[in-house]
Amino acid sequence: MHSLIKEQIVVKMKVTNEFLIPFIGLKLGKHQFEYQISKAFFEHFEFDEFESANIKVNIVLEKKNTMLELNFKHSGTINVPCDLTSEDFDLPIKGSLKLIVRFGETFNDENEDLLILPIGEHQIDVAQYIYEMVVLSIPLKKTHPGIKDGTLETKALSKLKEISVTEQTLEEKVQEETEIKAENTDPRWDKLKTLLTDK
Repeated sequence: MHSLIKEQIVVKMKVTNEFLIPFIGLKLGKHQFEYQISKAFFEHFEFDEFESANIKVNIVLEKKNTMLELNFKHSGTINVPCDLTSEDFDLPIKGSLKLIVRFGETFNDENEDLLILPIGEHQIDVAQYIYEMVVLSIPLKKTHPGIKDGTLETKALSKLKEISVTEQTLEEKVQEETEIKAENTDPRWDKLKTLLTDK
């Protein structure tokens, strides 16, 4: 499932300097980078599943002798329509991603946890990884919190309640009629039924 979603969201974006991390001049050890992501970031990827976004991304890059280790974390909110009522609400999201960067002959990003950069490369573009991490953290079902705690009042919800009450009333009527029929049975028929079942 994860690979299927990944195939759908791999849309290459124009490299912007903001998301390029130059690692060549960094000392060995850990270095921290922070980004504030809004809806404009997702427009570069032609992704418009929400009205607005306010997401903080934190990246810890650990530079080692022969490789880089990047730990991505994000948390924030996206404004999305509720799947049940179509009411917009702020949905909290969070997630993380770990990436190992090694160096080789040619660029290779086929493995989702490992990136091979050509020897001599001096920077890494993290935009695609931020995008994938955030999009994969969005739940498939988006339900307004007001539905769970009963505070949301909308026409759609009122209609749903009305329909469920009507269905419940129909079930009760059918059950009542069945009980009435059971009570009003003719004892002569009951005797005949026993003759059939006693064979």
